[in-house]
Amino acid sequence: MAQLFRPSSNTIAKVSIAAVVLLASSTVGVAYMIDRGSWITSVNVAPEQPIAFSHKHHVKDDGIDCRYCHTSVETSHFAGIPATETCMSCHSQIWNNVAATQPIRDSWASGKSIEWNRVHDLPDFVYFNHSIHVNKGIGCSACHGNVSEMPLIYKVNTLNMNWCLNCHRNPAKYIRPRSEVFNVAYVYPDNQDELGAKLVKEYHVQSLVDCATCHR
Repeated sequence: MAQLFRPSSNTIAKVSIAAVVLLASSTVGVAYMIDRGSWITSVNVAPEQPIAFSHKHHVKDDGIDCRYCHTSVETSHFAGIPATETCMSCHSQIWNNVAATQPIRDSWASGKSIEWNRVHDLPDFVYFNHSIHVNKGIGCSACHGNVSEMPLIYKVNTLNMNWCLNCHRNPAKYIRPRSEVFNVAYVYPDNQDELGAKLVKEYHVQSLVDCATCHR
């Protein structure tokens, strides 16, 4: 009786199965990279702003503290965006006739706020409170990175749920003394495990991972 399949059929079948598996895994891999890539997360992407505001210049060169502009970060869920009056407290005296600061003067003259584009913008279904994190010893740079090295501000972390949970599950790894919260160049010490455990206890930090913590 003649064979229904040629001897090469086994090889073809094996190659076909391997190709399907490779294609499926490649598709999943590409989808994962796209989902975690800057095109989706906007990590390392500086959005266009009405003014080319440099945190590096203002924070590192001029030594301006975060709280000078973000006035409500210690008391409110929202860190606050500086009012035009805050900008004019300096720029009515310096750099007060250059094109780069013209939008500030226009805003001051018209009374219309400058329309900044949000860089760190959580979905509406996520509740985040700056004051709680700041007062529990979580520094600005833990989420925002070292802004004193950013000529233009950009995200350094995805702010995805799994990223937040990494900290919520083990806050001792990320906590710092309250005196260092606004030090954007803060470096965690070699004994962070020991120090973190001590601060978690001292600041009464809870490891909150329940859905209702953020989704209210």
